[in-house]
Amino acid sequence: MNTEMRRNSIVVVANRLPIDETVAPDGVREWRRSPGGLVSALHPILREVRATWIGWAGGTGRAPELPDVDGVALRAVPLSTKEFHQYYEGFANSTLWPLYHDAVEQPVHHRRWWEAYQRINRRFAEMTAEVAEREALVWVHDYHLQLMPAMLRALRPDVRIGFFLHIPFPPAELFMQLPRRAELLRGLLGADLVGFQGRYGAQNFTQLANRLLGAQSRYPEIVFEGRVVRTGAFPISIDTAAMEELASRPEVVRRAAQIRADLGGPENVILGVDRLDYTKGIEHRLTAYRELLADHTLKVPNTVMVQVAVPSRERIEHYRILRDRVEREVGRINGEFGRVGVPAVHYLNQNFDRAELAALYRAADVMVVTPLRDGMNLVAKEYVASRVDGGGRLVLSEFTGAAAELRQAFLVNPHDLEGLKEGLLRALDADPADASRRIRAMRRYLRAHDVRAWARSYLTALDDSGALAAALNNG
Repeated sequence: MNTEMRRNSIVVVANRLPIDETVAPDGVREWRRSPGGLVSALHPILREVRATWIGWAGGTGRAPELPDVDGVALRAVPLSTKEFHQYYEGFANSTLWPLYHDAVEQPVHHRRWWEAYQRINRRFAEMTAEVAEREALVWVHDYHLQLMPAMLRALRPDVRIGFFLHIPFPPAELFMQLPRRAELLRGLLGADLVGFQGRYGAQNFTQLANRLLGAQSRYPEIVFEGRVVRTGAFPISIDTAAMEELASRPEVVRRAAQIRADLGGPENVILGVDRLDYTKGIEHRLTAYRELLADHTLKVPNTVMVQVAVPSRERIEHYRILRDRVEREVGRINGEFGRVGVPAVHYLNQNFDRAELAALYRAADVMVVTPLRDGMNLVAKEYVASRVDGGGRLVLSEFTGAAAELRQAFLVNPHDLEGLKEGLLRALDADPADASRRIRAMRRYLRAHDVRAWARSYLTALDDSGALAAALNNG
């Protein structure tokens, strides 16, 4: 097998496999492609090359034997119940996640969690070393696996390793709080290319490598232990064409009209779609909406809000507390400003399929995306792509990666309550011609900067043979 053919093979490594287990009415269990953000982003690429995906299947205990899904070979990494708690719920999501998101909630540190994080990263590295063809590309994803690049390099120095962080990488004053900060940096520096959503993350990483490890660093390159590690900004995107096609389907258009009718035919529908996470700013937007109702700037039933809060990490205490707070605030708003049969906020704490989300996007006059910190936020991009009718307005937090790209959105600081209220009103009161111009400009941008462009940009930087990028160009 020549190098070009080998470089047409890729191993994707992520915490989760791109599948969910379902049980048919007759009791037959089967695996189907899941709708997650990373899965949706990578699926169009993996169909075009010979690919293996390594990850956790979602259950604890023995790893299942899995069929190929859409031409991608799947290998499951086992996790025990204790490991799930310590590695995933613990170090990944109670230590790293809050700290990387500006310590919106206080990170928690436990030595046992760190030990489990090391152990599971090693398990992923060992399986990858076993599966990867000689000189293959290995693309490691996200904060769960930051030790893995160096571990894999020790096992398989022949493979080319890329790492991509989907969440923000924090500035030095936050990262330095981590008890195991140097080990995490060494882990990442095992990669050939370390990618981030934005330039600031790459610069933070480069500066920390110099400060903590004494590496010679000048953005975008770091010289560490005799190797050159490149860094860069590669803002992730969506399958724009697929979203446009879905939103154009007659059944989705009809469903959007039905949603507006079910809401009572209001003049304005405000929509929020988020995982139920304390970084997403759900409480801030509810407070802003309540105050606009309280001072009679907005009125029910002329204006209604729909808030979709997809359940997330419900066993972690921070998330249980957040759910209680959000539900209390929704109850307060409906108690004060709703009426019989006409709530001010329609709160939906459930998962939705992509067609229903597309219908919600098309039904909404204003989409409110107000995270306190977010690496990118693909919901904002999905909303823009879905508005093939030229309608809709996007209110977008300055603290998302998407804000650097969707510049025609109504940008707001979610920490500034008055500014958030003003941004909502600017969007609601926008001249239709101006609103349409903004949406059209953002849609043009997304067509040129879709998920294929993201993958092509990253893989071109990682793969010096150019074979994978060529496969994408030909796909």
